[in-house]
Amino acid sequence: MASAAGRPTGWGDPPVSAPDAAEVRAAAGRIAGTVVRTPLLPLSRDIAPGVWLKPEVLQPTGSFKVRGVLNWSRSLPPEARGRGFSTFSAGNTALALAYAARECGTSCRSLLPDYAPRSKVDALRRLGVDTVPVPFARMAEWLFRAGWREEPYAFLHPWTEPLMVAGHATIGLELACDLPGVNTVFVPVGGGALAAGVGSVLKGLVPGVRVVGVQTESYPSLKASLTAGRPVWVEPAPTVCDGVAVPFTTDQMFPLLRRVVDDVRVVTEQAVKRVMAVLAVEAKLVVEGAGALALAAALDTPPGERGQTVCLVTGGSIGGAELAALLAGR
Repeated sequence: MASAAGRPTGWGDPPVSAPDAAEVRAAAGRIAGTVVRTPLLPLSRDIAPGVWLKPEVLQPTGSFKVRGVLNWSRSLPPEARGRGFSTFSAGNTALALAYAARECGTSCRSLLPDYAPRSKVDALRRLGVDTVPVPFARMAEWLFRAGWREEPYAFLHPWTEPLMVAGHATIGLELACDLPGVNTVFVPVGGGALAAGVGSVLKGLVPGVRVVGVQTESYPSLKASLTAGRPVWVEPAPTVCDGVAVPFTTDQMFPLLRRVVDDVRVVTEQAVKRVMAVLAVEAKLVVEGAGALALAAALDTPPGERGQTVCLVTGGSIGGAELAALLAGR
């Protein structure tokens, strides 16, 4: 399938399936002891009543990505681990993969888009990751011709790997246990693996729950795809939300996302920056732009419409200078 502009939106593989309950429970057992079972933190009633934060910034690599990555790496046979790990990432998947590579005693490589923040690139290099920066157009071409199949590494696709989706789905298990009466869960959406995993679990465990995807106005790819009824590209713009800067929805992710995501909210870049400051000052959580998306959408939704609400605070990879500038302008 291609977009109206003729650009590819897939590479021939079948659509990603929802993880079943057994797969998610297996993932939870596989990553237990390393991955933090993050708490639900109530946001001040003065800011927003009935809103809870799920702070995945507390994970050992600073984002939720370690859930899926460790589920994948710990499932590999020794031969695959010995070939070294590879992925493509704006930073957080690669950081989690570097953590897994150290655990397995193997090497790690990542293609990085040219917009990857310097703070993330420097962190990867400190961890010994072989970073391969490429213009985004070249990365997209490599993606849609499935270039990883030509390489010797054990390759982790950050969106369509079933073990990645099942690992992220463990967040849904925790939410269903900790707040069984939750009405609305706001989930940032980039490539879609997080929303697919969490949404699949919640739909099976919490009757009536609404799963709301959140995107920045600079990259509203899923919103545009759902409106069009098919995967499409959007024209990107500068963003503070590099972790979700994906200008397309893939053929492989679209059917599952359309089934488990009830709505997609698009928030402004300014709203994201304001919420980053709110989380730092009021909730004492340092977050990157993508990590503030969910709360930005919740704050823009009337309390009566959202009910008991959980916002996934997905990552905290932000440089000190960037954070200082943000707070100075608060």
